[in-house]
Amino acid sequence: MHDKWIVQARDIHKAYGCIDAVRGVDLHMAAGEIVGLLGHNGAGKSTTVRMLAGLSRRDGGHLRVLGDDPDVSGPRIRSRTGYLAQRSVLDAELNVRDNLEVQAGYFGLRRTEARRRADELLAFAGLSGRARARVGSLSGGMARKLAIGRTLVNAPDLLLLDEPASGLDPQARQAVWSLLGELRARGVAQLLTTHHMEEAHTLCDRIVVLAGGRIIAEGTPQELIARHGGQRVLELRFRAGAAEAAAAPLARYFPGLHAVGDHLLIPTDDTESALATVRRAAVDFEAALVRPASLEDAYLALTVPEEKT
Repeated sequence: MHDKWIVQARDIHKAYGCIDAVRGVDLHMAAGEIVGLLGHNGAGKSTTVRMLAGLSRRDGGHLRVLGDDPDVSGPRIRSRTGYLAQRSVLDAELNVRDNLEVQAGYFGLRRTEARRRADELLAFAGLSGRARARVGSLSGGMARKLAIGRTLVNAPDLLLLDEPASGLDPQARQAVWSLLGELRARGVAQLLTTHHMEEAHTLCDRIVVLAGGRIIAEGTPQELIARHGGQRVLELRFRAGAAEAAAAPLARYFPGLHAVGDHLLIPTDDTESALATVRRAAVDFEAALVRPASLEDAYLALTVPEEKT
């Protein structure tokens, strides 16, 4: 394994009985890189993360994390890894500082060292002024920043992040993203699973899209948009329940068309021609909007066909 890789996976597999959860995934991550793992529920994201952390043995393939095999050296890898769960694991009975110091104790830090580390993390998360506050009194954004601080107690080289800004208001979300960006600058590798496309686009250096346990696309956010989202999107709005029927006559002209609620989204590089085609098909829509393609458009173009197969 090249020294620069924090994670190197080649053709890893995992099955649960007759269900193939992960089928031949290749993944590599370097220090200071944020990689997004996208996919619907059941795509194989959680199983992949569990294999990286040494919590689930792979059935085949080559896997090294921080230079070790997770199936052999799981505890050693976890001692250098931080995991941020989507649901809070903070102890509501303790104050902010004690949450950090108790976590430090789990990693064998002596009391003096635990206090010093807690001071560092309180300053990093902007929570020094709330050190004695009960967790229950914190806002959602503050609680999430504390949770991030808790994952950093062992000074990890790799972070596994599950929906890091889920449920936060825009201001709190930006504060969390800022912390993760600072960790990137410090050289911490981060594997991010999220359903939030703006989060993936803002944070990730590269994105890996999973479906059915396989990688179906990989690249930078801009590369995925260019390949799968087109330059622009013609978005048609229909009255309630009418979009699905309208999609049938248009699908022959627009292979990338997909429905989202009462809207049809048409990736196109020529919006005037696309709109003219829609009108010739005598499709009755309420409104039309032309906008730049986004990562969400690329993701839908990739995964909606998978849902139909």
